[in-house]
Amino acid sequence: MVELRRSSKRWLYPENDPAAAALAHSAGIPLIVAELLLARGLRSTEQAVRFLHPQLGDLHDPYAMLGMASAVARVQKAIEHREPTLIYGDYDVDGTTATVLLKTAIEILGGEVRYHIPHRIHEGYGIRDERLAEAAADGTRLVISVDTGIRAFAAAEAAEALGLDLIVTDHHLPEQSLPRALAVLNPNQPGCGYPCKHLCGAGVAFKLAQALLESRDKERARKKILPSFLKVLAIATIADAVPLLDENRIFVALGLDGLRRPVNAGLRHLLMVADLDPSQRRLTPTDVAFRLAPRLNAAGRMDIASDVVELLTTRQPQRARELAEKLERLNTERRAAESGILTEIEERMGGSDWRNDHCMVMDGDGWHRGVIGILASRIVDLTGRPALVISRENGEAHGSGRSIPGFHLLEAMESCQDLLTRFGGHAHAVGFSLPSKNVPELRERLNTFAKARLTEAAFTAQVPIHALLPLDRITPALFTWIRRMEPFGLSNEEPVFAAHNVRLAAPPRYFKEKHVRLQLAQGPRASMFPAVGWNKAETVRSFGLEEGSILHLAYKLRENEHPEFGGLELEIVDIKIAHEAEEESRPLEMIASTDRPGS
Repeated sequence: MVELRRSSKRWLYPENDPAAAALAHSAGIPLIVAELLLARGLRSTEQAVRFLHPQLGDLHDPYAMLGMASAVARVQKAIEHREPTLIYGDYDVDGTTATVLLKTAIEILGGEVRYHIPHRIHEGYGIRDERLAEAAADGTRLVISVDTGIRAFAAAEAAEALGLDLIVTDHHLPEQSLPRALAVLNPNQPGCGYPCKHLCGAGVAFKLAQALLESRDKERARKKILPSFLKVLAIATIADAVPLLDENRIFVALGLDGLRRPVNAGLRHLLMVADLDPSQRRLTPTDVAFRLAPRLNAAGRMDIASDVVELLTTRQPQRARELAEKLERLNTERRAAESGILTEIEERMGGSDWRNDHCMVMDGDGWHRGVIGILASRIVDLTGRPALVISRENGEAHGSGRSIPGFHLLEAMESCQDLLTRFGGHAHAVGFSLPSKNVPELRERLNTFAKARLTEAAFTAQVPIHALLPLDRITPALFTWIRRMEPFGLSNEEPVFAAHNVRLAAPPRYFKEKHVRLQLAQGPRASMFPAVGWNKAETVRSFGLEEGSILHLAYKLRENEHPEFGGLELEIVDIKIAHEAEEESRPLEMIASTDRPGS
């Protein structure tokens, strides 16, 4: 037989949880679903049922969030006395949609709202003193920050000096102390017992909106208003890549369902320019993350983010169409700017031994600051290492960073805070600025920090296997159960299954040069399944697979809805040749269950 090349990726198998059988029996679910739920930290029957059947009634009491009572009372006072309220947002999807949600809620209750979304290039991230002074001069007495403010110590002092009451709503990690504000709403602040710690900024703003609306008419809020808010909130929650568990799962599950019937003119036209028709198929988090969110983010990256607020609040269909088309043009410009800089970065990496670096820090003159965050993500994908991308201009440097699992990027930045002018973020993403002259030292110190915490094993490509599922155990009923775990996303990843000793029942068929289709068989009944490998043609060719080859398969379950050859199929994640496969951490005989509840 032809010498075959082994897959370089390491498959990671879960530990067997002895509680799975009991949960499967008590909840009336298949054992494999119980295993997947336990891996997500859901250990009780009640938790399992809530997860599989998300509903609005399972939202947490907003008053469980520290500071909520004071915030609600102050906003109600502003509404009652017709005091104008300034909402101070941020320029990404999370910040703009948070502004939309809170603005809409206050206006429904009769309040007067003004808002400010800072310009990414001219103002940068955070609350500016001069904007607060302008608001005070215009008669504003209440300022509410959304998706920003948890580290705005100087701005809080400026607000106090101007006679402004400040309410901070944010989700980013705080420092040891908090800004001096009338109220701080952040589930991550010390002493806050709010159960869901992973809300995005729009999620925190939504909780304030929920409390305000329910205090006026709880039944109407629950039946009519809040469900309409979830469409926008789902987009923000997915775009901000927070864990899709607990309340976030409810937001996204119900919000995506609501997007099947969009009423909002801006949402309708946004879907049109993104070439998404929710009447034809279910929208997924992937659609939001790669089709809707980039267009909304393009406003703040390339122009003014306030266009997003206008898009999602205008009641004029013609204006909504104009704004959606503008976002489409800006997104095209964004892709072009990103592509040019990425080419420069790849050429630079090609001429250096970047594998000596544990943290990638790439900087350049005049790089468009609107795309450096996206480029940091691209470098993470290319290298498997945490990455920062920095744009230098007129002696100042502005950067954005993205991380990998197991490396807390905000802590890394805190170790270098003496070099920075300002910074903020969380474990997975940061934004910062510093004098250009400090960039070389920042690169050196971050590498030292990373080398003390990351081994070479952290950079090895890995395939998390969520359960063993032989092909002859796959049934339509089991697939229906797996679908109930949607929507998938961070911390609720789409399950990757493994099937060992699978036989290739026919020669591989290649299409469009880079993709491949396989016919696979396994088990005493020789159950046949079609499998598709997107961008896997080169891998399959290098393995020299032929009819009768025995392999181990990592895959996802799919349903092909084609009218002629539809049905269940497999999407190939990775392949190992059976006789060359490495010893895995879980015995082959530990096999996942069928579709029978409790089996």
